[in-house]
Amino acid sequence: MRPIVQISLDLTNLTEALSTAALARRAGVDWLEAGTPLILAEGLHGVRALRAAFPGVPIVADLKTMDGGYLEAEMMAKAGATHVVVMARAHPETIKCVVQAGRDYGVKVMGDNLGCPDMVAGAKELEDLGCDFVIHHIGYDERRGIAARGQRMPSPLDQLRAVVAAVKVPVQAVGGLTLEQAIQTPAYGAPLVVIGAPLAVDADSFATASGDLEGTLRLICERVHAYGEVPPR
Repeated sequence: MRPIVQISLDLTNLTEALSTAALARRAGVDWLEAGTPLILAEGLHGVRALRAAFPGVPIVADLKTMDGGYLEAEMMAKAGATHVVVMARAHPETIKCVVQAGRDYGVKVMGDNLGCPDMVAGAKELEDLGCDFVIHHIGYDERRGIAARGQRMPSPLDQLRAVVAAVKVPVQAVGGLTLEQAIQTPAYGAPLVVIGAPLAVDADSFATASGDLEGTLRLICERVHAYGEVPPR
């Protein structure tokens, strides 16, 4: 699989999200993510606005679905999302409902293992239940809370190779990665590179990061796309 670069629009203002998305596309970003903060702030309207502004571009709706799986996936599909996110900690029936909605409406399902006691087992269960992708995710609060106690902040790279080895579907690593770490994830066998906080979004204000964001994203895209094919498992 050719590596994909996705920007996480974890913003709370739609105008800012559209502007950042346009900047990202100019830089070579492949997929746009309507991040959870944007969905909370703008709902279906935000996804519809992204679809209208960027026809033909894959849009991930980061719903973090825990219940009501079919309806949530259906609504986002009808609004223009091409991918929806369900949590591994949801009941298996919820995951099955999201997968069914994905099949019915032609959207792909990304299963997120955030918070699983066994991250590798959580990833495998998501695949077994029919998810098309696995998001290996160390959460925002978890990272910051552990760091505040003076302990080493966990990284998705810690178990990324084990997660990739456990599943056959493509894997994405999420959670506080540096620029160099994000670029390295295809070498771990994870072809979906997501750029969010702190690279594209300020981790405290949930606003677009300052500085030459377009230049940074262009550098990331050039290096990730130059990696070549990530062999299928």
